[in-house]
Amino acid sequence: MADPSQLQIVHVSGRRDLVRFIKLPYRLHRGTPWVPPLLMERREFLDRDRNPYFQHAEAEYLLALREGEVVGRITVQIDHRWDEYQGGSDAQFGFIDAVDDPEVFQALFSAAEEWARSKGRKRMIGPMDFTTNDECGLLIDGYDLHPMILEPWHPPYYRDRIEALGYDKAMDLQMWDLQVGTLAEGEMFTPMIHAAAEEMEKHRVTVRNMRRRELDKEIARFMEVYNAAWGRNWGFVPVTDAEAEFQAKNLKQVLSEDWAMIAERDGEILGAALTLPDINQVLKKLNGRLLPFGWLKFLLGRRKIDQVRVFALGVKPEYQHLGIAAAFYIRHLETAKSTGVGGGDQGWILETNKPMNKAMEGMGGSVVKRYRLFEKDLDPA
Repeated sequence: MADPSQLQIVHVSGRRDLVRFIKLPYRLHRGTPWVPPLLMERREFLDRDRNPYFQHAEAEYLLALREGEVVGRITVQIDHRWDEYQGGSDAQFGFIDAVDDPEVFQALFSAAEEWARSKGRKRMIGPMDFTTNDECGLLIDGYDLHPMILEPWHPPYYRDRIEALGYDKAMDLQMWDLQVGTLAEGEMFTPMIHAAAEEMEKHRVTVRNMRRRELDKEIARFMEVYNAAWGRNWGFVPVTDAEAEFQAKNLKQVLSEDWAMIAERDGEILGAALTLPDINQVLKKLNGRLLPFGWLKFLLGRRKIDQVRVFALGVKPEYQHLGIAAAFYIRHLETAKSTGVGGGDQGWILETNKPMNKAMEGMGGSVVKRYRLFEKDLDPA
């Protein structure tokens, strides 16, 4: 019989294990800037029968136990669409959470790597929960700040523990902060941005808000732009129609028509911007539950949200010379002032994306959070 005082790694099997997997960070990060997601949303997201990610991927969920208590968790997954669009023979890790104990991190990653090698994988990369279209990257700067909607948060020791296991930097993701209140009355962005926006009007391009009454179609239009505009980016895997529908269901509860924008010409969709009210300002008070009184707090709290996150802003490659992105920037500034929103986070943006980072700097932004994706070559099994 195994000694229960020894560290054990077990594969999640059944509802009880999955609940323990989901609830670990609620206990581990209590009293930190981490914001508890809704438990029911996490259950659905991790459900292999409901999340369409599993139509093209496989994963194992692992728990670290000591004396019957969960002290760590991790996923290891293989995304066959990643293989198709990014090449190589990679496995990804995600949902990493653990107590500050080198033995726990070592055991979790060893088990994950062993599973990946058994599947013929040659490299491990992450964290991704489950893809770069979801929450991804390990926080390495901005620990004292509350994460905004769809932003992960990790304590500082995670980086040390992961690097000690031989993981190196693959890519950094930057989160920019831009506060409208820092702009003086009548102050504009750099002249270059305004000049570019004026160019759009010459080409008969118009910007409108998304229509909530046909939100499913609007999200599909956004995803059309998203897949085209981000197609050349490092780590990008296009979103499937089923995944877009799955995401749209959750976004319906959050989306504001004021902040969701479409650029079009003669009925053709050229660009889109999806900015989300920072619902984390409400979620941090709910501790993952909407019942019995969470719904009331949720509905009342939404009215007081004063920050947003620019989740994605892009233009199809063949139209990127028309000034559409600049017009989106200005429209965001106007919307912020008309709605009383102070500002928020923009990104994430790849550290290698010089045009976008330059634009953020030109609007008076500053990098306030950095997330890192790590990689490690796996020895043959």
